[in-house]
Amino acid sequence: MIELVSESRCISCDKCVKVDCQTCFLCEAYCPVDALFVAAEAHEDVQVDEATLIAQGLLGQYRRNLGWAKGSNPIEKLNELNELRERVGSPF
Repeated sequence: MIELVSESRCISCDKCVKVDCQTCFLCEAYCPVDALFVAAEAHEDVQVDEATLIAQGLLGQYRRNLGWAKGSNPIEKLNELNELRERVGSPF
């Protein structure tokens, strides 16, 4: 669930509202300015503080992990994931 929308970062592009909320992090992934924090705990409120999220690098973290952040290379991230799967012997 979206726990924080940074008013100072949000540019009102509405990309986040075009994604149906499934607690799947797509809204956070599509946010071009890293203005959202989505908590994995879908059935409970999570208390967050914007300054703490910024300090911990959590705003936009999912997008960066996907390799979607500006200057990132999604293919490189995919290769890293595949290497990890091979090391742990994942069948997926």
